[in-house]
Order: sequence, then C-alpha cells, then structure tokens
Amino acid sequence: MNRVLIGAIAGSAIVILFALIVWRKWIAPWRKFQELIEQIVQGEKPSTFLVGGGVKSRRAGLALEELFNRHRQLAQQLVGRVAEAETILGAMQDGLLVVDANRHVLLVNRTFRELFGLDQIPVGAPVLDVIRKPELDRLIAEALHTGVGRDSEMTVADPQKKLPRQMQLSAVPMKDDNDHTPGVVVLFHDITELKQADEIRREFVANVSHELRTPLSILRGYIETLRDDPHTSRDEMRRILEVMERHSRRLNLLVDDLLALAQLESGKSDLQVSKVRVDDLFFTLARDWEKKLAEKNLHVVVDLAPDVRVISADPTRLQEILYNLLDNAVKYSSPGAEIRLHAQRRDGQVALTVSDTGVGIGPDDLPRIFERFYRVDKARSSELGGTGLGLSIVKHIAQLHGGSVEAESEPGHGTTIRVLLPVEIPTKKDAVTES
Repeated sequence: MNRVLIGAIAGSAIVILFALIVWRKWIAPWRKFQELIEQIVQGEKPSTFLVGGGVKSRRAGLALEELFNRHRQLAQQLVGRVAEAETILGAMQDGLLVVDANRHVLLVNRTFRELFGLDQIPVGAPVLDVIRKPELDRLIAEALHTGVGRDSEMTVADPQKKLPRQMQLSAVPMKDDNDHTPGVVVLFHDITELKQADEIRREFVANVSHELRTPLSILRGYIETLRDDPHTSRDEMRRILEVMERHSRRLNLLVDDLLALAQLESGKSDLQVSKVRVDDLFFTLARDWEKKLAEKNLHVVVDLAPDVRVISADPTRLQEILYNLLDNAVKYSSPGAEIRLHAQRRDGQVALTVSDTGVGIGPDDLPRIFERFYRVDKARSSELGGTGLGLSIVKHIAQLHGGSVEAESEPGHGTTIRVLLPVEIPTKKDAVTES
C-alpha cells in the first residue's frame, strides 16, 4: 500500500515537474510574447524585450526588439517622406488631382481645393461628384481609355473674386509594370493672365493699325493727287499741305507716345529723382500753358496745401504727368471754364490733382480711361488730336514712382484725375530742383 502511495506521489511529482518545465519554456514565454505584441500594436514601446524560458525565447525576444526598432525607423522615414510630399504639393502653384481607374479621387493639393473653394475632399469620392465639370470627367476617361496624355482648357469660377479663371488641363496616365493604367494625374495651370495679355496684345495691334491707317491713308491720297495733277492751284496746294502737316504731326505724336509707353512698360526706365518744389512746378506749368488757356479763356486755380512744398520725384516725368492731365482738361473744358491744380497730403502720400468742369465721363467708361487707346468719345478725341495714350502714360509714370492713379467724374460735371505719389523716394542728389 505504501509502495502504491509512494509511486502515485512520485508520478504526480513527475507530472508537476514536467508541467512546470513546459510552463516555463513554452507557455510563460508565449504569454509574454502576446503581451509584447499587444503593446506594439497599441503603439507603445515595451519596457523590456527580455523573455525567460531559455535561449530560444531570449533570442526570439531580441529578434522582436530588432523588428520593433526597424519598424519605428521605417515609420519615422515614412512620416518624413509624407511631410516632404505634403510640403511639395502645398508649394505647387498648379492644382493637382489624382484619380484611380474608376475615376475616384485619390489625392488633391491645397491649390486644387482653393481653386474650387473646397475645404475638404473625401478620398474615394467620384470626381464628377466633387467637381461638377463634365469636360473634366471626359478628359480623365479619355486618358484612362487610351493611356495617352490629354490637354484641354476649362473655365473655373473664382470663389473669392467671383471672376472666371481660364485653366489649362493636362491629364497624364499613370503606368504600372504591366503597362496598365491604374489612374490619372491631372494638373490645373492658371493661364488667365496669359489669355488677358494675349487679348491686350491683339487689341493693341488692332488699335495701332487703326490709328496709323487714317493719317497714312490721307497722306497717301493727297500725294497721289499732287502726283496725278501737277497743275494744282497755289491755294489748293496750300490747303493740301496744311492737311498733310496736321496728320504728319498726329503721326509724330502717336509714335512719340508709343515709344514713351514702351519704355515705361519695359521696366528699364530709370527715374532721375531729386527734390521738386510743387509750387514752382504748378506755376511754371500754368505759365507754359498760358497761350492755350487764353485761346479758350480758361482760368487755372492753383491750390497748394501748406504741408506740401517739396516732394521727391523725377521732375521731367512729373511734368509729363501734369502735361497730359492739363492737356485733357483743356481739350474737354468749355470756354470760360475753370481748371484747378491741387496738391495735398493724404494717407502718407502726396496727391496731385487736376480737376476740370468739362463734359465729364460716364460710370461705364470711367474704370477704363487708363487703358491704352481707350477713348470715351472716339470721334471727338480724334478731332481734338489725342492719341489715346496720355492717361496710360500717366498711370505708368505714377507706378514707376511707387504710386497710383484715381479718377472721379460725372457726366456734365467735369473730371478729377488724382496722382498719388510717395513723399520720399531715394534720391541721387539733395539739391532742390526748381522745375
């Protein structure tokens, strides 16, 4: 009996010892591995990777630690690459749209969101649901179907300025190793300013051609008359020569204004800045124009604020500004009217103003009077000898000084043109120039 009991106890001890060995070598390390893995999955770093249970368990723990460290390094590199990609995409001036083979959105950049006024764009949304532009959807579909890049143009309403923007679209298919097309990258390039510049260029060429055609046609006609009729009377000859001289002067004025405007717009025009006495400038201008003013019995009133005596400017350019403004005032003023030359400080600038009481300008025409060749009354302007470039020259000279121009007018109540210039511009000499 005792032998049986002793044998049973010995057997139980062996089983317990075997179980303990199994627990320490296999079960306990496995549970420890489970804890380590759960901590890693939750984004936590385990305090230790040391695992008991023998050499193999310890090696497995060290291997897990090495995998964990490599994973963290790769994650950090990935975060860095993502940040770099986001920085690059955010700095792009062009809008970027990436779609998959089903035309669902994969990626957009900040410029694209701003272009269409969208704060957030859900990834995976159909592009036609996000941007309701059938022409964009067709462009992407063609690029996916053919596997060849496609270009197009599209008009987009600006959500901030409420003005249409002209966009050039470039759809480029993405290719995998099997030459399949898993998606398309679309770039949106703003060509609004290019379109406007091209339109301005076409209008400029058309206007110059028109302005040159009339006097040249008249000159050619009279030259042919004189050639075909060598016995033209003296009185008729004098009349023809007077007409030819008048139109040749008009051509000369037009060429001079075109050259002046081209120089100003080229950005290569330098200012010869010095100190200019405003009172001397105004009174000298009125004295130089005394004859033309007397022809229409016009009166000039000079109104100079006490705190505006001397300004920094290019005296020659400044005279050119006032010459053009006074020329317009004289042309469009009725006989016996008054023209006012005014100077005052305003918002840290000097405002030089020329006001008349003439025919005035309508609200539709007023915003465009500083455009090249723009005339409110084309027939009368041509009759008065204007080239249509004077106010454009005024605007460019003001901008060259770091200033700007303003216009106020009402039909039948005259026009006021105001040139705003900075009080101080870096000068090359300190002497006061009396213009």
